[in-house]
Amino acid sequence: MLETRRKSWKGLKVVISGSGNVAIYAAEKCQHLGAHVIALSDSNGYIVDERGIRLDTVKRIKEVERGRIREYVDEHADAEYHEGWQGIWSLPCDVALPCATQNEIDAGAAQALVDNGCIAVAEGANMPSTPEAVDLFLNSGVSFGPAKAANAGGVATSALEMSQNSMRLDWPFEEVDARLNKIMNAVYEQCVAASEAYGAKGNLVVGANIAGFLKVADAMMAQGIV
Repeated sequence: MLETRRKSWKGLKVVISGSGNVAIYAAEKCQHLGAHVIALSDSNGYIVDERGIRLDTVKRIKEVERGRIREYVDEHADAEYHEGWQGIWSLPCDVALPCATQNEIDAGAAQALVDNGCIAVAEGANMPSTPEAVDLFLNSGVSFGPAKAANAGGVATSALEMSQNSMRLDWPFEEVDARLNKIMNAVYEQCVAASEAYGAKGNLVVGANIAGFLKVADAMMAQGIV
């Protein structure tokens, strides 16, 4: 797990489901880190651009024109569009980021990712991997970031926005990003510590569940509720 976390993103091939806020800005972060994002999807199908997704096109189609992801290929002739979003997980990749919907990765999709050499999966939607898929990832040595932890970035950023509003400040992107990085590293460390303390070393699903429970339980006890 630690080895994968510290691995450079440069040159890694990434597949991301969805094309809303989470997917688009996950893709932007991946590209910023040097990764090669090759696929995005919506509820009708998915696009594949082996040269790398052009996010300026996707942002215009999805955020301005409110169009469908298939329109991407009208402007990029080398890209492909495939009907049916489920097929996106058959694409060979190093990293998979499910950012679309619940239960979108089932056991079959998970097995395809493993067979194609995927080394890491991080959830950007609410429980996009079925329990069977999660077990397969963990048993196959795929680094797995569960939604309860990995998807906490959105809530954390909202808190940072509220902090700025409260203090009448306007932080630049770099400062918000640095603060979010610190928060997410702390989330990771808490999950690792909890998994090790309760006999499930390396299992961030267990770690996230226990760390989350302890945080709430400690707060309730501190306020005398329990």
